Amino acid sequence: EDVATMESMTIALAADHAGVDLKKLLSDEIEEMGFNVIDLGTNSTESVDYPDYAFKMATCIADQKADFGVLICGSGIGVSIAANRFKHIRAALCAEAISAHFARAHNDANVLVLGSRFIGTEIAKACVQTFLTTDFDGGRHLERVAKLNKIG
Repeated sequence: EDVATMESMTIALAADHAGVDLKKLLSDEIEEMGFNVIDLGTNSTESVDYPDYAFKMATCIADQKADFGVLICGSGIGVSIAANRFKHIRAALCAEAISAHFARAHNDANVLVLGSRFIGTEIAKACVQTFLTTDFDGGRHLERVAKLNKIG
């Protein structure tokens, strides 16, 4: 099955208070790339609990309201742990575009995770661009991803 065209793909974005500024910047970038965007919050720097936003992301993808997601917290670790508790989520914390490429190509990741305190805006943009334009390679990776889906 072919990946949907950019115009019809929807990307959900969510962040805690540490990632709100980067989320806004990346939302604009993703819209400029031609994707639809769902902003799941937060929209303030007032302290919030990061698991709440990872859960919103997981639910949005499970309900097929979004094709992919971008999750942001200070380090990226907290939201990665929270999101990956859901069987249908394969969230990958990336700090540069090469990791974003392999997260999609080899792991069929459906959520890109970024740590706002450890990544610059240009690298974050490159990660998003790469993640959202890289297809899953399939092939030998299909069986490995299938094994991931059996865990839990």
